[in-house]
Amino acid sequence: MIDVRLSEDQETLRKTVAEFARDEIAPVIGEYYEKGEFPYEIVAQMGRMGLFGLPFPEECGGMGGDYFALCLALEELARVDSSVAITLEAGVSLGAMPVFRYGTAAQRAEWLPALVSGEALGAFGLTEPGGGSDAGATRTTARRDGDNWVINGTKAFITNSGTDITRLVTVTAVTGELDGRKQISAIIVPAGTPGFTVSKKYSKVGWSASDTRELSFSDCVVPASNLLGEEGRGYAQFLSTLDEGRVAISAVSVGLAQGCVDECVKYVREREAFGHKIGEYQSIQFKIADMEARTHVARLAYYEAASRMLRNEPFKRQAAIAKLVASSAAMDNARDATQIFGGYGFMNEFPVGRFYRDAKILEIGEGTSEVQRMLIARDLGLQRPWQ
Repeated sequence: MIDVRLSEDQETLRKTVAEFARDEIAPVIGEYYEKGEFPYEIVAQMGRMGLFGLPFPEECGGMGGDYFALCLALEELARVDSSVAITLEAGVSLGAMPVFRYGTAAQRAEWLPALVSGEALGAFGLTEPGGGSDAGATRTTARRDGDNWVINGTKAFITNSGTDITRLVTVTAVTGELDGRKQISAIIVPAGTPGFTVSKKYSKVGWSASDTRELSFSDCVVPASNLLGEEGRGYAQFLSTLDEGRVAISAVSVGLAQGCVDECVKYVREREAFGHKIGEYQSIQFKIADMEARTHVARLAYYEAASRMLRNEPFKRQAAIAKLVASSAAMDNARDATQIFGGYGFMNEFPVGRFYRDAKILEIGEGTSEVQRMLIARDLGLQRPWQ
């Protein structure tokens, strides 16, 4: 028997985050969004609530929860705003989690307390200007020089990499070659390291209140002890990290999709056209019903992926399915919500305007929809003819 009901603790967490999002984020996030400002006070509040520590054990300073608890929080945050949700998602999944999974005892002791408390943010530098989804095409290099690594290269579209509270960026770099193939390693680069330059914030279509930047490394020297995990295993570590991240991004997508439903239901009960509330017209009812159905299916998809992950069962295919279905639901719902709102849906002062701007990146970030389809096909045993 399959039971998708939340436990009492899970439901309490969901309600707590939903209340925080409604009462603390919703009234102020529009101004942050319009100005393109990072919401430091909101992030600090999330830290005090323990949201950055949700999936980490108490001995690391965490809340002793699990990854599904994080996903529940992300969904409720994204129901109101995706910039805040992605700041938490990236801070946990890409900033702190790799250190927790692969770090030495010394690395965990040095970095995790601040990361899991939300006092500091970490970032993960994988994508490069010419690489995109082809992470294996990494050009950034790290050369061993005695007791140090010397890093040279550029990373693009890196979330949480340039805030005032960013403490580190873990970067992937080519550290050697074996049998004609690049050996990629992951290396921790502390913020402020000489030779590490953080560019100004991108001017983005959406996620305007989150921090996203290009990074460059020019003879950037860090200690050899900053190697994260095994040398030459950085790419494999990243793939595992990304599988988990796709479940989290699915939760963000479901939150945005549900937020579109929430806003539309409220709006059509108030808006009148041709003498009637527009919610009385069957065409509007059907459109909102389709939106709710998409959201429901996407939520079940990420619930299953998270469940398999927590049971230590293979979940790569399920994570890809969840990411594909949920990001598509978010984009479709944002488009339909904007249509229902009409001209008001094109105004940034209304949440659906922000939802529309935020939705598209969900079909791109942490693996495009095309990559998800490729992963699903491969897991079904369908290979490319040249493999």
